[in-house]
Amino acid sequence: MDILISGASVAGPALALWLSRYGHDVTVVEKAPALRGGGYAVDFRGAVHLETLNRMGLRAALEVRATHMGDIAIVDGTGAQVAALPSAIFSGDLEVLRGDLAAVLYAATRERVRYRFGDHITAIAQDDAGVDVDFASGRRRRFDLVAGCDGVHSGVRRLVFGDSPQHTRPLGVYGGIFTMPATMHLHRSGIMYSEPGRSVTVMSPHGGDQIVSLSFYEPGLGFDHRDTAQQRRIIRERFAGVGWRTPELLDAMDAAADFWFDESTQIHLDSWSSGRVVLLGDAGFAGGPGGNGTGLAVVGAHVLAGELDRARGEHRAAFARYETLMRPYVATGQKQAGGSPDFLVPTTWKKIAQRNRFFKTIRYVPPMRRVFKYFATRTATAFDLPEYEVPALT
Repeated sequence: MDILISGASVAGPALALWLSRYGHDVTVVEKAPALRGGGYAVDFRGAVHLETLNRMGLRAALEVRATHMGDIAIVDGTGAQVAALPSAIFSGDLEVLRGDLAAVLYAATRERVRYRFGDHITAIAQDDAGVDVDFASGRRRRFDLVAGCDGVHSGVRRLVFGDSPQHTRPLGVYGGIFTMPATMHLHRSGIMYSEPGRSVTVMSPHGGDQIVSLSFYEPGLGFDHRDTAQQRRIIRERFAGVGWRTPELLDAMDAAADFWFDESTQIHLDSWSSGRVVLLGDAGFAGGPGGNGTGLAVVGAHVLAGELDRARGEHRAAFARYETLMRPYVATGQKQAGGSPDFLVPTTWKKIAQRNRFFKTIRYVPPMRRVFKYFATRTATAFDLPEYEVPALT
């Protein structure tokens, strides 16, 4: 089949890898002018995630790029450490930067998949025989299937499923992420500082440039996800007067070329497909922080492509089976992510102190650490990975 994928971050290229191995003609369209580098760290944890990477043939390439992060020190306003986030729990079994994962996926697919950067879908019209797609570039093409893998702000979801507020469940947490030159002498480690409703985290996963994350809690804040100048102003306003080394980080934010800002939002839809159009990853079922989003995207790509092959191209049956298999798995991740605000941005000094005491306990009491690691991993492993007949890698 001739299949169009919208989005070239993680879910899109992961799906393209499998579809091309099954012999489909795949085009990936991406609004950004080029592959996006940098970004936050993402992790894979447990046998389900790691086996999927093995089947993709990418595990070795990703392990070379692993962050091997140490603990993240939690500090007070003077910079003194008061607790720590253990890396053995929060970095999963394999942690890489999102940009590194995207680069590995692109390298594995670019010879067999057609990528079109700097363009995006503007209209979709489908009938029983195919899908007509209009692009911002003025082109128009007909495809057999379309997959929306274009993130929380999915254009495919908006065009095909509508733009209902019922599709989104904001968690009230907003965050800005950017890189800056190393100033804190970190090496595969990090520092976190919190005040009520606001947290600052600085990490150096590869011992080079620092990745800075500025997060705050403010349910109902409105913003334009395309207006980065507005987003920088929002960060400056919410972090005005915050202690520790926050002022110098805000100055670095203004100079950063890779600034990114968004709200932590879950996506809940009654169906992930409509006719010949299907959604995958954050476009269809974003979970939010701690919801195994990256793992869900790569596992979902494997299942979606496998079910299309198993159904011999009967897309309705394949989409229904994909959704039946993946929905319970997605639900566990979304449920876990619902508690992320209390960890990321505690809203009172008392809650901050409680969080810090908890992490001091699991750091020094091995049984508590094992229990917490179990709870942090169980949602990622709550899935029986199907066996599919997959052509050998060539």
